[in-house]
Amino acid sequence: MAHKGFTLWFTGLSGAGKTTLAKKVEKIMVRRGMNVEMLDGDVVRTNLSKGLGFSKEDRDTNIRRIGFVASLLARNNTACLAAAISPYADIRREVRALHENFVEVFTACSLDALEARDVKGLYKKARAGEIKGFTGVDDPYDEPENAEITIDSENESIDESLDKIVRYLETKGLMPAAVEDDMSAEEEAQIQAKLKALNFIS
Repeated sequence: MAHKGFTLWFTGLSGAGKTTLAKKVEKIMVRRGMNVEMLDGDVVRTNLSKGLGFSKEDRDTNIRRIGFVASLLARNNTACLAAAISPYADIRREVRALHENFVEVFTACSLDALEARDVKGLYKKARAGEIKGFTGVDDPYDEPENAEITIDSENESIDESLDKIVRYLETKGLMPAAVEDDMSAEEEAQIQAKLKALNFIS
């Protein structure tokens, strides 16, 4: 059964876990037989948006491009996962308006926690003035006020956050529920054998 296309849009500050979560959701979608594509902000910048800088105009152009490609994919029955900081609320609204089915995931995390993590060392460089216009440090980030899903990446485990997203998509009929995800292959085989023995399945 073909499932309707939609875009799952991950927004949040650098290092908040957008791409990590999107990749995990993608794996589950693939396992459940969904048609899925991933648009990661960093990857898009090196391909679709090569040559763009980090001015407000260039950032807006980059997000509009991701949003446009996502809307095309969604229109063609694809679940599109987009992970990009997308700091400005007005451009996120523009992107949402392109879609029939749009789910915003806000990966919330305090600046203190992000600077403590600083996996890529970007916050340190931004604080030292080596990176100008860094979102959250010297460039604004508009927190979503009405995101469909809010992830507390500071206090939730990745599995808890992942479960929150998957359950939401299931209840909205955007992702097929999969009982087998919660049981081992061995347990599944035992149940199949019992059903065959009772002539419930051939």
